[in-house]
Amino acid sequence: MNLIDQLDQILPQTQCQRCGYPACRPYAEAMASGEASPNRCPPGGQQGAKDLAAILAQPERELELERGPPGVGFFVRIDPDNCIGCTKCIRACPVDAIIGAGKRMHTIIADRCTGCELCIPPCPTDCIILEPRAQLTWSASEAIQARSRFLIRSARLARDGFDAESEDSEDYKQVSVLAVKGPALAQQSFLEKALEHARLRLAAHSLVSPEQSTLTPDEKPISQKAHHAND
Repeated sequence: MNLIDQLDQILPQTQCQRCGYPACRPYAEAMASGEASPNRCPPGGQQGAKDLAAILAQPERELELERGPPGVGFFVRIDPDNCIGCTKCIRACPVDAIIGAGKRMHTIIADRCTGCELCIPPCPTDCIILEPRAQLTWSASEAIQARSRFLIRSARLARDGFDAESEDSEDYKQVSVLAVKGPALAQQSFLEKALEHARLRLAAHSLVSPEQSTLTPDEKPISQKAHHAND
């Protein structure tokens, strides 16, 4: 396993951008190249900063708390009385944790929400509310699931010919374009990994082996089909 992969495995995969990079993987790349210090990830907490420093053979540094409180302390919910169905929060969510359709009330899938808060700035009615989590820790299995959803979403945006200029939301441009076209991302490798995740997910849902499951860039993952079922 190379250095970037080792660092990326330690990161919580909340994709919150508090480190100053568009996603967890670009931050791992920046640390590996010496561009970024290992104490810029609030969701990972001080333990995460310690583990990252150890991989880099650097002394442990205090977490940069100005980037946010340590841990994954919140998830969000949507106030149904104020949601107008604008879909801007859906576009901003990096892990497909929000479901809904245009001009219909949206809902947060609480156990998918990474607490990144990226859905809050685009909301025109301030209907997204922070709720405390029972635990501040973010498990390794939750990180793996969040990474998988992020890769599938990013591959979908790239495959569908995402065009930032067609969107009127500056927040959407910042979140989505950087997620797909962030610095130091090897796009072809990135998409291959995303499609592999999607293929395995399809196999799990259809109860067939990964070898029997086929998913090409022209096919839509199950999550997208479900997402557009009511359009």
